[in-house]
Amino acid sequence: MAKALIGHVGGPNQRMAAELHRLRQRVSDLEAQLARLKEEHAAQAGPAHDAGHPRSVSTRTARGWPVVADGD
Repeated sequence: MAKALIGHVGGPNQRMAAELHRLRQRVSDLEAQLARLKEEHAAQAGPAHDAGHPRSVSTRTARGWPVVADGD
């Protein structure tokens, strides 16, 4: 009876193994696609793309404090 229980509970499940393999492959494909899209975006944007954009200017110091503008 112990062998039957081990085979039933602890044996390899081929369907689950196949699904796990498929999901790991999908994750790998999506990571590669993300890397490719990031490279394309960086190439299209170029270094001058964000110049002067409000979000490109840091609003926090290295310690996380808000930057206070001088009253020029």
